Amino acid sequence: MADLRKIIIDGHEVEVDPNLTLIQACEQAGIEVPRFCYHERLSIAGNCRMCLVEVVGGPPKPAASCAMQVKDLRPGPNGEPAVVKTNSPMVKKAREGVMEFMLINHPLDCPICDQGGECDLQDQAMAYGVDFSRYREPKRASTDLNLGPLVATTMTRCISCTRCVRFTTEVAGITQMGQTGRGEDSEIVSYLNMTLDSNLQGNIIDLCPVGALTSKPYAFTARPWELTKTETIDVMDALGSNIRVDTKGREVKRIVPRNHDGVNEEWISDKSRFVWDGLRRQRLDRPYVRENGKLRPATWAEALGKAAAAMQGKKVLGLVGDLASTEAAFSLKQLVEGLGGSVECRTDGARLPIGNRSAYVGNASIQDIETASEIILIGTNPRLEAPVLNARIRKVWNRGTPVKLIGAAADLTYEYEHLGTDRAALAAATAAEGALVIVGQGAISEADGEAVLAAAMAMSGKMLVLHTAAGRVGAMDVGAVTEGGLNAAVEGVQVIYNMGADEVEITSAAEGGPFVIYQGSHGDRGANRADVILPGAAYTEENGLFVNTEGRPQLAFRAAFAPGEAKENWAILRALSAELGATQPWNDLAGLRRAMVAAVPHLAQVDQVVENAWTPVAPRDMGTATFRSAVKDFYLTNPIARASVLMAELSAMAKARVSGAMAAE
Repeated sequence: MADLRKIIIDGHEVEVDPNLTLIQACEQAGIEVPRFCYHERLSIAGNCRMCLVEVVGGPPKPAASCAMQVKDLRPGPNGEPAVVKTNSPMVKKAREGVMEFMLINHPLDCPICDQGGECDLQDQAMAYGVDFSRYREPKRASTDLNLGPLVATTMTRCISCTRCVRFTTEVAGITQMGQTGRGEDSEIVSYLNMTLDSNLQGNIIDLCPVGALTSKPYAFTARPWELTKTETIDVMDALGSNIRVDTKGREVKRIVPRNHDGVNEEWISDKSRFVWDGLRRQRLDRPYVRENGKLRPATWAEALGKAAAAMQGKKVLGLVGDLASTEAAFSLKQLVEGLGGSVECRTDGARLPIGNRSAYVGNASIQDIETASEIILIGTNPRLEAPVLNARIRKVWNRGTPVKLIGAAADLTYEYEHLGTDRAALAAATAAEGALVIVGQGAISEADGEAVLAAAMAMSGKMLVLHTAAGRVGAMDVGAVTEGGLNAAVEGVQVIYNMGADEVEITSAAEGGPFVIYQGSHGDRGANRADVILPGAAYTEENGLFVNTEGRPQLAFRAAFAPGEAKENWAILRALSAELGATQPWNDLAGLRRAMVAAVPHLAQVDQVVENAWTPVAPRDMGTATFRSAVKDFYLTNPIARASVLMAELSAMAKARVSGAMAAE
């Protein structure tokens, strides 16, 4: 680290890294400097001039604090620390002039603008604006862009901060937005009027400091002060992105990201952000039982009684779904194993070794991507499986870190060395010292999955297993697994307790299939096959613990209540245990968590990456199959997403892009 340098900001002497910009130095000193174009995760544009400060002894005009570094400051005549003022009359006059310039063409849309109440321009206008305008000419008009079904545009409000252009180009890795023209004719446009082709595009809504880019699905449904805000965890992928769920009454109206440098920085994927319309569609809001081949509504007492009668004295298999919380997986394991049955969370057939946490999680954190000498991707397409993680890989690729891929070639938004598509390519591959290996679920879902893991662990001492199911690591941690996997577990099974595992094909009753009890939130594939349906809460409707792909336990909190008669998942299992005469020894979630942490102590390390002892898997013979990605359709990977009208539209658009004509005809 460079030697610290003393500077004086508004009379306070501080020591800062000389490589910091003045705006960063002011933040370290606890002094807020207004800005529109500057963003700490994007390149410096220096074009809004709102962050002007006075540098004493410098040029006789204000300096842009986002574009000047501390090391550029001159010391005083006798070597005194450089002096910076952020509140002098020169600075105040300069910022007021910039604000007047900003508002020349800005329409007075605040009463109807979705950004009203959380708008940077509105806030700064209160501090630096005036109550009159010297501008009498007509305001400039701009054509609104069609960026697709997610981002609404009102370009007359645009102040040309270029945050959206820099984000799409630098972070999302697409080149469809840019700025054309000069002076009054300059405007933000999309190339050939294209819609945005990225699963991270919703982040430009948060970045826009005015109301030029807003959320189309959320438009005109609520004002920010009407919303109840709940900080929780996303489950659309296994990254465990930190989010805030905003509700109005019982309905989720909006999902936005929270900053967490170790996990998602301050980005989330479009599926995480816009899936909320699926939370209120196709919901299971009352119990059902199947009679004469048809499902009919039932009471809780009848449904639980029928489920308990079916389970007693039978061989039971419990399936743990991708979105199940760790508490629900632990509770189901206690219930089913208490009846002599077995449970399994690896419903996609992934060969994740039981008990070896370094093999089913790895020993690296997401932040280790930043310091790796190279990244080696095996059987994964992170752009589909974890878009925010992919953006972090792109960030280090931009800095010069090489990326290698073993698996199906795909557009990952960055260049990589393609080593091959099959097991032979993995066997021949080598890794540099300090390399980070990222293994996808597609690589370990074949019969030789453990052999692939063994080869990956032999390549480098740093490995991250990229999961696609938010609940998988937590379920593995509590031991919701069966020796031999799903194929061994289903042998001779008479009753399947399906807790949200909608991706599993179960033999139909007509073909002599097992009795199926389905516990879940949506009327999806699992409910369609069920003989008894017990309606559960979705991830925004109950408190729960989720362990992300790097092994970090995080707490999700209830933002709304489940519809109708639906109950929290742990409570359903507790009620069923009483019906079975094997009442579970807890009466609330706190009691369940105490029992769970007593059994698996590291789950108490909330928001910490649990350190795993490195235990390589014994080498064995690999097959010859080619690697494939575990995700075929990014937008339709779970029951909530499949219930969303917006996700269906985005999925159709993505397919049309792939199959559409490439040239004019």
